[in-house]
Amino acid sequence: MAAKIPKHVALVKEFRTKYGKTPIGEVTVDMMYGGMRGLKGLVTETSHLDPEEGIEFRNYSIPECQKLLPKAQGGEEPLPEGLFWLLMTGDVPTKAQVDSLSKSWAERAELPPHVVTMLNNFPAQSIHPMTQLSCAMTALNTESKFAKAYSQGVKKTLYWEYVYEDAMDLIAKLPVVAATIYRNTYQDGKGIGAIDTTRDWTANFTSMLGFDSFEFTELMRLYLTIHSDHEGGNVSAHTTHLVGSALSDPYLSFAAGMNGLAGPLHGLANQEVLMFLTKVQRELGDNISDEKLKEFVTKTLKAGQVIPGYGHAVLRKTDPRYICQREFAQKRLPNDPMFKLVSQVYKIVPPILRATGKIQNPWPNVDAHSGVLLQYYGMKEMNYYTVLFGVSRALGVMASLIWDRAMGLPIERPKSLTTDGLMKLAKATGLSAGEKK
Repeated sequence: MAAKIPKHVALVKEFRTKYGKTPIGEVTVDMMYGGMRGLKGLVTETSHLDPEEGIEFRNYSIPECQKLLPKAQGGEEPLPEGLFWLLMTGDVPTKAQVDSLSKSWAERAELPPHVVTMLNNFPAQSIHPMTQLSCAMTALNTESKFAKAYSQGVKKTLYWEYVYEDAMDLIAKLPVVAATIYRNTYQDGKGIGAIDTTRDWTANFTSMLGFDSFEFTELMRLYLTIHSDHEGGNVSAHTTHLVGSALSDPYLSFAAGMNGLAGPLHGLANQEVLMFLTKVQRELGDNISDEKLKEFVTKTLKAGQVIPGYGHAVLRKTDPRYICQREFAQKRLPNDPMFKLVSQVYKIVPPILRATGKIQNPWPNVDAHSGVLLQYYGMKEMNYYTVLFGVSRALGVMASLIWDRAMGLPIERPKSLTTDGLMKLAKATGLSAGEKK
């Protein structure tokens, strides 16, 4: 990182000097009222979301990452440590480099006593797991090396080094926090056990959760890799970047991002998919015919409801993250009834959505599959799924936050307009509701 950052900063400086006034796209009134959808207004170095090809991590597709990134002994899925290394550096790491990262995270994993006490004193049954996660990450900011360095007047060019240290500590401690939440909420506070410095990040995490299946650990390696980063405009990534731009430390920035991830329009989607599939099974039974499923889907749409897990703000084809999870299921649980239903929905829903003429992308996204896999391996607590998403998302948002500070990006402050002001700029006439007397 220390070798790469000066070169990249120099490249950006030269680019801005020559092309800083060059317009990139146009802003429409609909974009402003539509949540800035499609507005090109952020820089994110770590990943790119192509409408046709899907997510690319440092220009590597998911299939390429599955092939090139190092794997655990006897495993087939990429290690999340390798993906983090790729996001940070742009380089595909060696197995030795990934092993060194696993060891470093294991050594940094211990929680301070006040965070352990707080987690263990939550009335876990009445506080949502995401609320517990957000509180714990906020409380961890007592450990922030960046906040301490900033208070002592560290040079701006060195910000990234302290953000890096915080990010490494945060990622290391996050599975311990998440596993404690799981045990306290669903397993009567059973201890999570000790971190094994010879095991990879995911293996330690699944062991602390109480799962000893190698297949489940492989699933989690895949899950934690593919959910990690998704450009900078999604709510959790953008919120982390935004709060970090105020020079809030990584713990506070990440906690803010997790509060966004907890929203039903972002991280809760996989739970809604499972609820939909369960409803289908309950109302139609087993061995559902295609015609019966078509009737159910059509009826759902006519009632003004959506088919959860279908559609995407950017993608215009099946999400590659859905495809790799489908391939995992085809190998390991081809006869599972819920997986068969997911496959049937995949066949039935897109043509119906396309026929409405209102859906730009009728294909499934990542959330259409992940919950079914977790259920199969025994993690049935749907309220916890977004915590898993958060553990994964830390890899992407922390890598981006380090690069934000390395590049010296300023505090984010877009300009807002009133409707009246916007009408004047658009030279709108004949609209009585917006006219001033």
